[in-house]
Amino acid sequence: MKILFAAAEIAPLTKVGGLADVVRSLPSELIKMGHQVRVIVPRYGFVDYSSYKSETVINELIVFSLKEYRRIKLEQIVLDGVPVYLLSTDIIDRSDSVYGGDEVEKFWVFCDCVSQSLPYLDWKPDIVHCHDWHTALLPLLLRAGRFDCRTVFTIHNLKYQGNFDSRILHRSGIDQYWLAQVPGLTDLPWNLIVQGILCSHVINTVSENFAREILTAEYGCGMQAFIKFRKSSLFGIVNGVGYDEYDPGSDPLIEANYSSENTTGKAVNKLKLLTTAGWKPRPAAPLVGMVSRLDEQKGMDIIINAVPEVIKSTGARFIFLGRGKEYYEESLLQLESKYPDNVRAYITYDNAMAHLVYAGSDLFLMPSLWEPCGLGQMIAMRYGTLPVVRNTGGLADTVLNLSGDLKQGTGFVFSEYSAKALVFTFKKAAEAFSNKTAWQRIIKRVMEFDFSWQASAQRYQALYKRALELKTDGPL
Repeated sequence: MKILFAAAEIAPLTKVGGLADVVRSLPSELIKMGHQVRVIVPRYGFVDYSSYKSETVINELIVFSLKEYRRIKLEQIVLDGVPVYLLSTDIIDRSDSVYGGDEVEKFWVFCDCVSQSLPYLDWKPDIVHCHDWHTALLPLLLRAGRFDCRTVFTIHNLKYQGNFDSRILHRSGIDQYWLAQVPGLTDLPWNLIVQGILCSHVINTVSENFAREILTAEYGCGMQAFIKFRKSSLFGIVNGVGYDEYDPGSDPLIEANYSSENTTGKAVNKLKLLTTAGWKPRPAAPLVGMVSRLDEQKGMDIIINAVPEVIKSTGARFIFLGRGKEYYEESLLQLESKYPDNVRAYITYDNAMAHLVYAGSDLFLMPSLWEPCGLGQMIAMRYGTLPVVRNTGGLADTVLNLSGDLKQGTGFVFSEYSAKALVFTFKKAAEAFSNKTAWQRIIKRVMEFDFSWQASAQRYQALYKRALELKTDGPL
């Protein structure tokens, strides 16, 4: 199959979140399976592309978008064996960040440019795989333009929907398609993601549990009625982890390499992490790491309230790494000031430090309020670090709660979203950590779980085949 990924970001060029990792890793795995896969992303003005060898695919094409004629250019580079198209035009060239600013207009223009440039490529995709609201308009545009392909729409984060007012729709020239009624549903909301849900041939989200959750009012973010309308075309596929990058046996960014067969290097990494934090070893105290965007979605509210009690009852030490909302950044720095021997807050994103946190921690903290899939918990397990997670979304699909005898399970799971529940779970984790013999067995067990992209890519292949087997290209 010929498959084109369309997305707002791709690692390492423009990595904001987990979407960038998926768009980088999944195409590589599909290529290994024999498919022809390419990616198209915006060529943002703020990114330095000088270290990549590029060739011009389309030198100049005039595209009409939002009542303006725009010149576009398409270049191609290769990332880890994956051909990547970089699309540039005025509004994209002016970008000083991936998101923010006039982002709805920017991604609307991007979708227009992609749909109008595809007929000029000498490579015609069978499947256009669109990711999140930034490319959710493409299925509608491709149908309106009668471009012969099937579309798959992946929901990575339903909370962000590309909301706008009616003025941009009136400038778009697609009012007649947008305002089409869905039987039994009210007028369509003014956002982009609803078109991806209604117009794509197949929809998926990034875990089986989250695919069920978004049918409910609690997790549907106002889209649940439209998702229920497409329920027969909705699937859940857990993301994978790029094992080329996250391999404790060969990772150049950690202090010592190790494997499930010989985990001695993990202790070396813990000592390095403690030294980096300015702490002396305290063998009885578990070291807890968190690498995350600092946001309410990631459970920051209950974390901030729980940490003092966890320190008091278990002596645990916490290392936080990430940026996010100012309130949470300041709250973590206040905890560090109050508990200097138990809390370190690195308010930054440092990839090398992130790898050391994964490798050197005993526990990995991820008590999300909601989590479509999550990569942190799977990366942590790859490094023999046991996750502490809430029973939601992809966390429920990927972390098995440890049994009382510690002979089964891969982490510590709780359900109630509260600081009290998190404290109780940490007390259980600290008790398990004190059993050093059992703890080493658990480390070996979690490291041997396979979260590579191979199994997930097989399921995406089946999803693409399902889309191609559909008999109609008309309205859904």
